[in-house]
Amino acid sequence: MKKTFLAAAALALSLPMAAQAQGLLPGAQRGAEDGAAAAGPVGAIVGGAVGAATGAVGGLLGVDDRPRFRSYAVRQHRSYDWDGDVAVGTVLPSSGVSYYEVPADYGIRGRRYTVVNDRVVLVDPGTRRIVQVID
Repeated sequence: MKKTFLAAAALALSLPMAAQAQGLLPGAQRGAEDGAAAAGPVGAIVGGAVGAATGAVGGLLGVDDRPRFRSYAVRQHRSYDWDGDVAVGTVLPSSGVSYYEVPADYGIRGRRYTVVNDRVVLVDPGTRRIVQVID
């Protein structure tokens, strides 16, 4: 029992990274699956809770808002062609790219968005690092 608890605790500390960009429901599902694989039923419970919590925070769009936000951003005709990778963690150039405020009705603060190679991305404005790709 002690080993199971320790495995669940270790899993709880590692899951936030895996579930960060998933959104509430997918984060919970992924966390529960990973938790069950690592520590059985107790791991599934802990993993599901941690996955849900980390998937719904961090200045990211939830699953339900992504299609509406993507449509909004694409309608703005704000696109930038770039030869680099469009992926979470990529730092975008400081010049040539326009970054825009996320409308308040999406509830995202401290992020900007842009469209790169027809892909909508949320960016940390201080570092220009992509924090979420909205597909």
